[in-house]
Amino acid sequence: MQKTTQLKKEEIERNWHKIDLAGQTLGRAATEIAKLLIGKHRPDYTPHLDCGDYVVALNSKGIQVSGKKRENKFYHRHTGYMGGLKSISFDKLMEKDSNQIIKLAVKNMLPKNKLRKQRLSRLMVFEGKEHPYGEKVN
Repeated sequence: MQKTTQLKKEEIERNWHKIDLAGQTLGRAATEIAKLLIGKHRPDYTPHLDCGDYVVALNSKGIQVSGKKRENKFYHRHTGYMGGLKSISFDKLMEKDSNQIIKLAVKNMLPKNKLRKQRLSRLMVFEGKEHPYGEKVN
């Protein structure tokens, strides 16, 4: 009979994944990225450890959304002061910083716990095809 073993922090080996976002739907791409960052695709997945991989997302300018989200979707944040609610539409944020859209979508798909910041730090998003992680990425 085989024994079940738990993965230890020292035994974690991280791989690199490259995802081309051109023509992909925002939500579907974000779920795939979140799954890789959490590590659920690995056979040695351990829920209480951060055992996910690195993800390099390319062509963030080419991301698609369905329906009228391009005009009707808004991103909100609050400054902390009275009347400090700031809103920006999907279109304007796409022109300003398309990488932020990907990061926000993935951030909201990760579990809201102490491992989220670590997992999100392993996501690198680029507007074009060039990235500085050449030989590491598959």
